[in-house]
Amino acid sequence: MLPLDTIISWYRTYADDLRAARDEQRELLAQRPMRPRLDDLEAEISYLTIRALRPHTVLEVGSARGWSTTWLLRALLDNDGGGVLHTFDLTDDAVRTVPPLLAADRWRFTRGDVRRGTLPDDPGFVLVDAAHTARFARWYTTALFERLRPGAAVAVHDVFHGRRPWPVSEGAVVLDWLRRHGIGHLTASPAADPDTHDRLVGLKRKLRLAAPVHAAATDNPMLFFRAHL
Repeated sequence: MLPLDTIISWYRTYADDLRAARDEQRELLAQRPMRPRLDDLEAEISYLTIRALRPHTVLEVGSARGWSTTWLLRALLDNDGGGVLHTFDLTDDAVRTVPPLLAADRWRFTRGDVRRGTLPDDPGFVLVDAAHTARFARWYTTALFERLRPGAAVAVHDVFHGRRPWPVSEGAVVLDWLRRHGIGHLTASPAADPDTHDRLVGLKRKLRLAAPVHAAATDNPMLFFRAHL
């Protein structure tokens, strides 16, 4: 899993860079109709994971209008421009909203069903935020998660809007897969893990990172884990 203490250490290490990234993302959101799906903690943990692990290949399944995409691209840019993001989505809305300077030569967008596409080799970070169905989750836990290298980091959105996911849902499938493989997870969802949420919110206050970037939602339902090391 991604231990909370590790996330806290990353917040402290990259506090200045994260503060600048948050300011840039806030300005971007004011300029473009992106309709964010990621809440601030989810976006920040994703950014910090890429900064710390420095993956050469990042995979995003589901981009909508590109809010998560811009966070991932900004992390790659802040890693001295190293790495490439491969995004799959059924629509190309993100192509019209992601700034060219962020996309540059570090973004590969594929419009279409990821299940019929060619996945990149050896992704070091994966973000899944697409069809929120048990059927789709059964596909990506098998076709994608099973082939991840040890140490790769994964984020799955919309798992913990409540204390636990519905019994027959995407989140239930993902949690069952994690249990069967003996892999722990982290979430900043206030419904599922209020202690983790409160510790991170308190830390952000101390680091002067408390002002919201995307203030419309605070559920933070994303789940994070790392493939077995």
